[in-house]
Amino acid sequence: MAFSSESSNQAEWAAKEPVLRAVRLSHFYGQRVGCAGVSLDLWPGEVLGIVGESGSGKSTLLRCLSGWQEPSQGRVQIRREGEVLDLYALEESVRRRLLRTQIGVVFQRAEEGVRMRVSAGGNIGERLMAEGMRHYGRLRESARRWMERVELDPARLDDLPCTYSGGMLQRLQIAKNLVTEPRLLFLDEPTTGLDVSVQARLLDLLRRLVREMNLSVVMVTHDLAVARVLAHRLLVMMGGQVVEEGLMDRVLDDPQHPYTQLLVSSRLVA
Repeated sequence: MAFSSESSNQAEWAAKEPVLRAVRLSHFYGQRVGCAGVSLDLWPGEVLGIVGESGSGKSTLLRCLSGWQEPSQGRVQIRREGEVLDLYALEESVRRRLLRTQIGVVFQRAEEGVRMRVSAGGNIGERLMAEGMRHYGRLRESARRWMERVELDPARLDDLPCTYSGGMLQRLQIAKNLVTEPRLLFLDEPTTGLDVSVQARLLDLLRRLVREMNLSVVMVTHDLAVARVLAHRLLVMMGGQVVEEGLMDRVLDDPQHPYTQLLVSSRLVA
């Protein structure tokens, strides 16, 4: 069953203010287009999936939205406690603190999001220390509690991430990012390279956490089956531009753009 059937519909989201807004966002690598003129809103409790083939611009867009890569043009606005922040107009120190405490990013390559030579508990505790927590016992207890919450053995609290499997590393990234209870979570191909059974368990975990924490999520994936499980709404990208968007069921079951039709038919044939 698709996750969208369990959550608020689009009309309910539209009655609220967006948590995230991008306005004509573009990024260029020299003469090459990463993404071009993308505008979007992300609503409270919504999972927005961004799909497309490799090189379509989806990962560039995610990095610009999440504060990890300054766009060449356009704005990213984040709503925090009634205040609208222009992400790239903030002082560097303010933006860095925002990224370390109120925005979570789970990378496809765990080495980008986890310090591999710092213990699992130390990785989780770093986010809490960025918020000002200094009590060693409380740091360990919070890390232990979050390891249990993402279904990691708390007995491995002091183990190095380099001893973890791929699925365990993704769970550790999730714990590290959510321990400060952010409103925004960005997922970059979170299930790539994992066995099917491991993927299924990770997707179940993400569905539960999105629901329990009312997270607003932007997820990049090339796997339409993953998009169908997690996303409420989809953007389809080709050549750095959005060519189709809409509710997940509508886009995947009745695609309108020829490129989306090709993606869906290729997935069905595979």
